[in-house]
Amino acid sequence: MPDLTLILLGAGNSTRFGIKAKKQWLRSEDEPLWLFLANRLKNKLNINNIIIVANKNEIPYMKNFGNFTYVEGGKERQLSLKNALKKVSTKYVMVSDIARICLEDKFLDRLMESIGAADIIVPYLNVSDTVHYQDKLIDRSKVKLIQTPQISRTHVLKKALDNDTIFTDDSSAVLAIGGSIKYIKGSQKAVKLTYLKDLKSVDCIKPPLKDNFCGLGYDVHQFKEDKEMFLGGVKINVSYGFKAHSDGDVALHALCDALLGAIGYGDIGELFPDNDMRYKDADSKELLQKVVNFLYSVGYDINNVDITIMAQKPKITPYKEKMKSSISKILQIPINKINIKATTTEKLGFVGREEGVAVQAISSISYFDWSKEILI
Repeated sequence: MPDLTLILLGAGNSTRFGIKAKKQWLRSEDEPLWLFLANRLKNKLNINNIIIVANKNEIPYMKNFGNFTYVEGGKERQLSLKNALKKVSTKYVMVSDIARICLEDKFLDRLMESIGAADIIVPYLNVSDTVHYQDKLIDRSKVKLIQTPQISRTHVLKKALDNDTIFTDDSSAVLAIGGSIKYIKGSQKAVKLTYLKDLKSVDCIKPPLKDNFCGLGYDVHQFKEDKEMFLGGVKINVSYGFKAHSDGDVALHALCDALLGAIGYGDIGELFPDNDMRYKDADSKELLQKVVNFLYSVGYDINNVDITIMAQKPKITPYKEKMKSSISKILQIPINKINIKATTTEKLGFVGREEGVAVQAISSISYFDWSKEILI
């Protein structure tokens, strides 16, 4: 086993990718791409020291997928890398972007065989087209297109990044302090996913599985006099509301739990704890929007939701269509994919005694199918 730590950088927001899902969360069959790459390199290179750099909001969810070291990313690639390097104690460190998925065995073998030959090992591609820069011809034989992964002596890379200068890759930083570089032949298949169309150029991943995932949410709130009532994202014209830390929209709370349950990410109380003053009197539509945004960003689509409101009072039927419209806008799915049912409990239990409302919600979701997008 090499004295080597692998750092995979994936804290970006994929703004140039042009879809709701972040590219690192697109699925190859059942695996998000960050996990696909981590497992691929772990098995090929026999590396146990693997650091995943990610958005801090995604790290708790990532821990459900793999036993790696997770580090919060910074605003820029270099800050993310510096955060990760604090966890590295091995002699060498390999750094790669999660967006560079298809790494051939021969390419990786060339990298590993070159460890120790210089302060940093850098793969590159030659340029075959004519190159002009500011209306001047450049000798294309001297132009190198730099790729990742790159393997550095850890102490050299830490020293190279110990300043405020921003570098676009590790080799630029090492070169700036006079470090030695060994260039090796890169790979045409090691395409970096920057735009959605780049998925057409990769052949190592498969379309996502067509599995469906269901989640069940259930919530209860008792009534409170002299408070506005919000239910299903709609203001209800009554003189009482719900006793709760937030606005108490029990229907949206149950829906949040149904969506979170479908992706295996805990419950609304974990994300928005009732002892956190940030959520005091919070608009539950905003809480639901946060859940939906997260769900889409980590690579899922919402198929449909079904909500059952159990209430002796108030009357729900006059508001059902408004509720569906409100929820449709937040979930970004058609109204016909949203169902709301209302029932009494025949005057049984706390609902029947008109002390509060209970709601049950069920959701169905699936993986975002990126393979359909690249056919457009």
